[in-house]
Amino acid sequence: VMHRNENGAFLSRAELLKVPGMGPKTFEQAAGFLRISGAKNPLDTSAVHPERYPVVEVMARDLNCTIANLMSEPEMRSRIKLGNYITDAIGMPTLKDIIDELAKPGRDPREQFELFTFTEGINKIFDLEVGMKLPGVVTNVTAFGAFVDIGVHQDGLVHISELADKFVRNPHDVVEVNRKVMVTVMSVDVERKRISLSMKKDPLEPCEQQSEKTEKVKKPNGKRPKPKKDEKQASPGSPFADALKNWKSSRS
Repeated sequence: VMHRNENGAFLSRAELLKVPGMGPKTFEQAAGFLRISGAKNPLDTSAVHPERYPVVEVMARDLNCTIANLMSEPEMRSRIKLGNYITDAIGMPTLKDIIDELAKPGRDPREQFELFTFTEGINKIFDLEVGMKLPGVVTNVTAFGAFVDIGVHQDGLVHISELADKFVRNPHDVVEVNRKVMVTVMSVDVERKRISLSMKKDPLEPCEQQSEKTEKVKKPNGKRPKPKKDEKQASPGSPFADALKNWKSSRS
């Protein structure tokens, strides 16, 4: 930064070698990650390493076009026969990478940063309540489930049976460390500092439905049903029962 402030903006990657402390080895390792906006050479704005500039220049010459044309025209790049440029130092994978980089000059090679925040107001285990749905980050995956950080300084456990709405044989098939997930608080043991979580869609719904069904079922009162009027004094196999049966038959 000091060199740039004193000497002005860099016009090429090669000028980086003038920076104190920037030796050939450091330049070799860093050049591919540095972009020179507004550089005279279009390749200085891409991720193509300076060591590979010569092969790109040959490609452009073979197609009778400029390097800028190669970078801006997909049809021109499609005409490049990569097999013609394979050498002992440059293989097909490297050539394919070069073509990919020519198509997206100025691209930031770093992965896009994903903003993540825990639920506001949930800072301690005392703030948790059963049924809460909270965002979390997987911190560890074991044979019996996954541990998830939900922002209360105590990771909760998602048991293997609560990782999904389907059967899970191996937790690693469902989650991995640093994955962002949404969990439901199933139980909280403040004294033992244990938090049980679930990644199922509606983990508490079956319990609630079963509770409602139980309330609707009438409890037995312990009383025997009253016998019918004609059968009040009759018992199977008794003389009175036989007589009553014959009397009913004679009337029908």
